[in-house]
Amino acid sequence: MAVHFTASQSVDMAVSEQQVPIHHYLRQPQRVVQSLVDPTRTTHLGDNTFRLRMRPLNFLFLSIQPTVDMKLWSDTDGTVHLRSVGCKVQGIEYVNQRFKLVLNGRLAPETHGSEIRLRGAAHLAVQVDIPPALMLTPLPIIEATGNGLLKSILLTIKQRLMYQLLADYQRWATSRAEDVKSAAPGLLPSDQLSL
Repeated sequence: MAVHFTASQSVDMAVSEQQVPIHHYLRQPQRVVQSLVDPTRTTHLGDNTFRLRMRPLNFLFLSIQPTVDMKLWSDTDGTVHLRSVGCKVQGIEYVNQRFKLVLNGRLAPETHGSEIRLRGAAHLAVQVDIPPALMLTPLPIIEATGNGLLKSILLTIKQRLMYQLLADYQRWATSRAEDVKSAAPGLLPSDQLSL
């Protein structure tokens, strides 16, 4: 029997303006990915595709460890798009052969007067056949547990986004501004950056 789990998470946060605009930062997929997820669990596969090894997840009395391949790209305005392109589950082969994960996300910088905000949303969906060990578990319990697990995954990513990404952006912008000043005194960083 196949069951479906879903979760969504949105984000809307203010960005402290730096000398280098955030859309320059957002056009660097590897930096963005390393800010969103634990860098020790991420491998760059090339072509803006990254493999994320998630921590083991406990689902009722089963333990599984998904590995998700994600493609991340950005538009010229800095809008970041994220889409899963593959998934494998370690732990239970029965689940691995009957597991489908879809992750889509978007994050865009928006300017309103002098205020800059990052707004976006992520949607995570999983379809899996219930393993025989869980066949006697009531479906509402399975669905509530699965939906709660997906929600906690997206919440963790949101928390990293709100703290890690903004902190990394500030470090990166400061470093870029210093590099530009030392290379060409008197030239404003935004004049030299044409990424």
